[in-house]
Amino acid sequence: MMQISWSKFASLQKNPILAAGVFAVFLIFSSAAFAQPPDIDINTPSILVIKKSLQQRFSALKPHLDSGAIGVSADGLIAVRDLNAVAVGARAGLEILVAEENQDRGSLYREIARANGRPDWESDLKLTFGERFISRAQSGWYYRDSANKWSRKP
Repeated sequence: MMQISWSKFASLQKNPILAAGVFAVFLIFSSAAFAQPPDIDINTPSILVIKKSLQQRFSALKPHLDSGAIGVSADGLIAVRDLNAVAVGARAGLEILVAEENQDRGSLYREIARANGRPDWESDLKLTFGERFISRAQSGWYYRDSANKWSRKP
């Protein structure tokens, strides 16, 4: 790591433009050395099994996303928005479906964090995927923001 002597530091204080340049270079090199973004597209055998399960379940979730009964959340999960949009006899099934989906999503975030060697990133990955799911949501689907407010995707 680069060290600056006190005499050089004093000369930097006299030249704010040079100081800003040195600081910018320091930030670039220090962030490159210490802060690597997670690979959210990483695949391991465990991740592939989870992704397959999520893909297989999507066809059962889509009609409920289309009807507004469920929506995507900023926390990277699926949430029940309006059980009244589902027939009484199908409500328990929908809640089970949502629970299974959220269990797999939680497992996916945990496995991606582990595969990146950073299990402490799990909560950040949930938010990253939440943003990703909301941005990719189809027009007419509902999403819940971080303040728990539901909105409909235009």
